[in-house]
Amino acid sequence: MSLTLPPEAAPTSSAPAPLHDTATPHDTATLHDLGAARDKRATTRSAVAARERTAVLEDRIARNPGEYRVLTGDRPTGALHLGHLMGTVANRVRLQDLGVEVFLIVADYQVITDRDDAGDLPATVREVLLDYLAAGLDPERSTVFTHSAVPALNQLLLPFLSLVTVSELERNPTVKAEAEAAVLRQKRGISGLLLTYPVHQAADILFCHGNLVPVGVDQLPHLEITRTVARRFNQRYSAARPYFPEPDALIAPSTTVLGDDGRRMSKSRGNALELRASEDVTVTFFKRAKTDAERAITYEPERRPEIANLLQIGAYFTGGTPEALADEVGAGGAGQLKALVTEAAVEGLRPLRARRRELASAGPRYLDEVLARGNARANEIADRTLDDVRGLMGMRY
Repeated sequence: MSLTLPPEAAPTSSAPAPLHDTATPHDTATLHDLGAARDKRATTRSAVAARERTAVLEDRIARNPGEYRVLTGDRPTGALHLGHLMGTVANRVRLQDLGVEVFLIVADYQVITDRDDAGDLPATVREVLLDYLAAGLDPERSTVFTHSAVPALNQLLLPFLSLVTVSELERNPTVKAEAEAAVLRQKRGISGLLLTYPVHQAADILFCHGNLVPVGVDQLPHLEITRTVARRFNQRYSAARPYFPEPDALIAPSTTVLGDDGRRMSKSRGNALELRASEDVTVTFFKRAKTDAERAITYEPERRPEIANLLQIGAYFTGGTPEALADEVGAGGAGQLKALVTEAAVEGLRPLRARRRELASAGPRYLDEVLARGNARANEIADRTLDDVRGLMGMRY
């Protein structure tokens, strides 16, 4: 593969030799820095454009929600936590309640992308489903299904892989980050399943002709792979009448919830407040939450991330804004802020936890029925899509 240098870094020789033969470590580092800078600029431009587009989409959704079909979901690696609720789940419920058709994938195959032991998947899937339903997702209006139960969806991965290059997959930021983590964690390279994860995600979205995907800015490269797959399939097999939509990104509110240690909330870090946790555990969680040494409470996310995190959580449950909450607490300090946020979270989560206990007490039968109905609907759509794809590719025998 050849590498074209940017004008300011181009060699003066009229016949440049291959880079790997002549570049010094300094040259290579410079090229890496230039490439990273270009990627950052491109990402920034994409993020600005996506946010502008999101404003237009929100207006269209409000006027005609039936035009949109959303695909979103989670890996079932454990019960959901407060970060999931504030970051994704509440937004899914909002879209559902607006009248958008929502498909929720419980991506069980993706659990084995980066681990050898998937644990008790049936139990974990039920825990995730309990959290979905308790948070307000309605199986009569939204479709919940699992990867492994929809064979036709996964078969789409094969033709879709022919539409992207290995280098395109290796450049994906998530794949690169996970590759580095896999070496540190498991002392080995990433699995083929993880390398192809962006294309598997394309199959997840396109099997049901999803045209809207709620994502954070950091997930835009993933969605761009999906758009690329859709565009190339249409160009190659269905140019006269494009078959797959190129889905839009709906930029979700950028809510990064911190755990009680001040780092991003994560099940793997053991710093999360699970939605199913008791009220006593909730109180303890906020007592342990990190703050800072300043007395006056102000909302400054960059300078005071731990205080900003508590203000965002409090604002979420009270329906106000972090700025207004900061003004309310003012000189009351971190102790008063923690007390206010703890009360708001306990009260705000109480109805969800009550619904969750009620559903759990009924046993697994209802949850299994919900999943069976969702799987049946997903299979019906996936079978039809795969048949159409085979027909367009001349592979229907």
